[in-house]
Amino acid sequence: MRLTSEMGFDAEWLALREASDMVARDADLLARAMTYAGSGATLLDLGCGTGATARVFESAGAQDIRWRFFDNDPELLQRAAARHPQAEIIQGDLADIDELPLAGVRLVTASALLDLVSRNWMERFAARLASERVALYATLSYDGVMNWTPLDPEDALITERFNAHQRGDKEFGPALGPDAAESVAQILGARGYSVSLAPSPWRLGATAADMQRALLHGIAQAALEMGHATADQWIGRRKAHLSEGWAEIGHMDLLALPPS
Repeated sequence: MRLTSEMGFDAEWLALREASDMVARDADLLARAMTYAGSGATLLDLGCGTGATARVFESAGAQDIRWRFFDNDPELLQRAAARHPQAEIIQGDLADIDELPLAGVRLVTASALLDLVSRNWMERFAARLASERVALYATLSYDGVMNWTPLDPEDALITERFNAHQRGDKEFGPALGPDAAESVAQILGARGYSVSLAPSPWRLGATAADMQRALLHGIAQAALEMGHATADQWIGRRKAHLSEGWAEIGHMDLLALPPS
């Protein structure tokens, strides 16, 4: 889930969400991705941001991984390079699938990306992955589910408006949005990949109040853009419960391994 309408994460938002992302990721799929990569492998992290996926692998004990970071944002790439000086840094256009640097890559990683791409983009990307027999580990794709406590009368309608916004064009064509994980599983499965899915929801309480606050603003803005005139009132009521309420935002992780 992005809080900006254009391709690119806000660095502050990335920092806010990193701890919650790490907890949310499915541990089994992460372990299987690490096992498949093995020692000495080159991993391409698409839309790498500041390199959070590499830090997840490191915290889980991965060693001797050659990281290739790819993003369109030079500022985020600069931050990633500062934190991971051994990584290969490449600035480029994610929409240009033919130019994605897959040479020598065993596993592509991506976080919070697949829900932004179109089916057409994914079909073309899947063709490239299959032609080079590269695996995909893609995490934290928004799945359309948002639950809040305490309940608010507008929660369901806000979710509906937000989900509609997520299906809009994010510079790749009409986005897969909440259907991303299932759609990608079907696309890669049709090419013979062995695909596993696992839920990876955010569960945000009072300790993540700053993240919740930023999240609420992003959701409300999207709902306003989709014509929900009272989104500002909804966010006011939600913010009043930050010290006691909970938010559960659904995501899915995916691991797709090429046919052996």
